[in-house]
Amino acid sequence: MNSRKWVHLFFSTLFLGGISTILVGFILRWNQYARLFQSFDGKELLSVAFWLLGVGFIFSVISQMGFFAYLTVHRFGIGVFRSVSLWNTMQVFLVAFVLFDFVYLRSTFIEEGNASTTHNILIAAVIFLVGAIVAYIKSKETNKQAFIPALFFMIVVTIIEWIPALRVNDRDWLYLMAVPLFICNAYQLLTLHRLIRK
Repeated sequence: MNSRKWVHLFFSTLFLGGISTILVGFILRWNQYARLFQSFDGKELLSVAFWLLGVGFIFSVISQMGFFAYLTVHRFGIGVFRSVSLWNTMQVFLVAFVLFDFVYLRSTFIEEGNASTTHNILIAAVIFLVGAIVAYIKSKETNKQAFIPALFFMIVVTIIEWIPALRVNDRDWLYLMAVPLFICNAYQLLTLHRLIRK
């Protein structure tokens, strides 16, 4: 992994985060922005798109920080446990723990009982499903041992990166941040081994 490849990964992820945030932002508040498209208010549309692009860049940088932090933690974990299988077992435990805490803390403390536990379980299930799909693709393209680290990254690291929106607990901000994070994290995870092979 040389500097040229890292720069390519950085800017492509940055661009992806910005574009995905623009799309999600317009979709989430379509009732508010539909009139801008109908009247084709170019100045206002560009203003909103530029603001969303900036927010998306921030989400992308958070995603990239989490990705490179996990690469460090992963190597550190293998060094501490001195066994890939033991480190993978610990990651599986942490995935289960974080998903349980995600449901429990949102149901009990963050939403103060205003949302059903079933709704939070459904969100956790979607997070797990997306993470499992990306991890499966990663393991098929590299090796079977990559599944658990990829699953850990897609679930645990993404939820940690998502904490600012989770604390605010506004529906629009939750989805506005979650979708670009998942897209950027999945992109980085599935691109890194291709860049290294080149």
